[in-house]
Formats: sequence, C-alpha cells, structure tokens
Amino acid sequence: MEADSNETSSAATPNPGGVFFDGLSNRRRIVALKLSDALEIRQDGEQLARWAFHDIRRADSPSGLLRLSCLTAPSLARLEIRDAALIAELIARCDTLEADLPNRKGVVAIVGWSVAAAVSIVLVVLFGVPLAAERLTPLVPDSFERRIGDVAEAQVKVLFDGKPCSNAAGQAAFAKLVGKLRESAGFDNSVQSGVLATPVPNAFALPGGKVFLFDGLLEKAENPDEIAGVLAHELGHLRHRDSMRELIHNGGTSFLIGLLFGDVTGSGALIFASRSLVTSSYSRDAETNADTFAIETMHRLGRPAKPMGELMFRVTGKEGGKGFSLISSHPLTEDRLARMDKADAGNKPNGQPLLSSAEWQALKGICGSGKGKV
Repeated sequence: MEADSNETSSAATPNPGGVFFDGLSNRRRIVALKLSDALEIRQDGEQLARWAFHDIRRADSPSGLLRLSCLTAPSLARLEIRDAALIAELIARCDTLEADLPNRKGVVAIVGWSVAAAVSIVLVVLFGVPLAAERLTPLVPDSFERRIGDVAEAQVKVLFDGKPCSNAAGQAAFAKLVGKLRESAGFDNSVQSGVLATPVPNAFALPGGKVFLFDGLLEKAENPDEIAGVLAHELGHLRHRDSMRELIHNGGTSFLIGLLFGDVTGSGALIFASRSLVTSSYSRDAETNADTFAIETMHRLGRPAKPMGELMFRVTGKEGGKGFSLISSHPLTEDRLARMDKADAGNKPNGQPLLSSAEWQALKGICGSGKGKV
C-alpha cells in the first residue's frame, strides 16, 4: 500500500466523482477510482470492484458522461464518470473500449434496415390495406354489416350531437322523396334513412343500408332535385358497399382483428365514427362511381343531375385553386358539376317534380328550425 502512495502519476491516486451501480441492487454509490494495473472502484477505503482494462466496455451515454460496463462484472453493473482528465486517462488505457459498439458498417446496416422497414410500412398502407379492404368487403355477411351500421349510427349521433328530426309533415315529405329514389335505384324498403339536426352541411351512408342527411345541407338546398341527387349519390355508396370498404381500409389492422373476432362495438366502430369518414373521405373512384349512380337514378326519374353538383359547389366553392386535380383524393366539385351538366344535356329530363312546393317547404322545416319557407 505504501508503494501506491509513492507513485508520481496523478492517475495512481483515488479520484472522486464516479458513480457506481454494482448490478445487484439499485443503490447509487459515490466512489473513488484508482488506476493501477486495473481500474479499482473504492468507497470509504473498501474496494467494491476491480475491472481489468481489457474487459472494460463503453456503454451508451450522453455527451459529457462516460458510462462503462465490464465483461466480468454483473450484466447490470455500471460506472459513470464525468471528470474529463480521468476519462482521457481511461480511454488511453482501455484499448478494447469500443469493441462491442456497432462499427460504421454496422451503423449503415442498421440505418438501411430501418429505412427498409419504413418503406415496407408505407407500401402496406398504400397498397396492402386497400387490397385487403377490396378483397374482404364482399365477404362480410349482411347481418354483420348491419350490426356495424347500428353501432356506427350511435357513434355518429354522439359525435355530431345530432338528434333525429321529427316534424311529421317534413318526415312525410322526406319519406316520399327517399321512396322514389329507392325504387328508381332498385333498393328494397330495408334501406333506413333520416335527417339529423346538426349544422354540418353533409350527407353520408353507413354500412348496413343507412343513409342520413344533415340539416345543415338541407338548409343550403334550393330545390328538391338538389337533395334528391345527394341522396342518390349516397345510395350509390350503399350499392357499392363503399362505407364497409372504407371502414376496413381506414381501420387497418385494429379493425381487421376486430372483424375476425366479431368486435363491432370496440375499435372498429370507434374508427368508423371518426369525423374523417363521415365527411365522405372516399377514394376518387368511389366518388366517381357514386356520381354515375346518382346521374342514372335521377335520369330514370326524369329529373336532372346537375342540381346535385350545384348544391355541392355552393357548399365547397371552387376547389381548383386548392390543389391539383390529378393528386386530389376526390374529384373536384367543379369537375363533377361539369360532368352532370353534360350528362343532362345528353338526356333531357322531363319528369314530374319529385315533391310539390308545399312538400318541399315541409321538408325544409323537418327539424323545426323555422326555415321551411323559401
């Protein structure tokens, strides 16, 4: 021991400031360090550990701190040093300090695999999930889809605080309008429909044959053909089961698991009741196909399709300046309006009005808003 005290190297004397964890308990020890032929870790004169320099390895640590482990110590044992001079001395003596750290090649490999994993996730989201939705939708039983629709309806009513509108005359007018559309579109009377008292200007279809109109859209409408066209469009989504497909698509893995285990009251239903789905976030193809269905349905009734486009344009305004049509997730409103105008020009509508003036006024006031007169 006397020989140690006579050594001239500053590294040979204890150096306070290290923090030691022995790996056997969570006790934090303030220790003194001594560099001789090995690293000695002491506390109050007692040697707690002795680490050979060639067994010491650098552990992950923040800037300004050197955290060390030892191959012969318990796996959780750690030593933390902040003294810059001591750190430099230790690095000089520990020639295998970096032996177990990833080299440049290893880091490149890790980064490469990380990028590949990220790309795989993107590809699954862009192509895998839509393909799964396309393939699975026809396999979903009608009874299961109706159960999902019931839960989704309850969620939507809560989300938008929408109460069913109950004015008797308005309900009669709405039932008459929907009945004509349903018959023209080839649906039976299992289709459920209603008007919800909420200011959002929209209409939407739910799985299981449900179509709802928001009072906010009815207030913006100027004639029955506008509302009829929108409802026919939503019937098109029902015909093509777009709501069910979109639910599987947007729900992703969580919904697919729920689908397999019959969970229609948990994650899948909550996902579907999200605002993004209710606000018609269908694909471009789905919207175009629903427009085609609406045009054909209105023309079979001898009524124009263009009023539907005029109502949508009144709600959204011109969309051309908000993005590029080629990358938009849905057709631009002005493009849809132009298409409907062209379709009407090639098929002159000459049928009887779908509602009388009195019935239209009753429908406008179905929610008791006092806005039935036009």
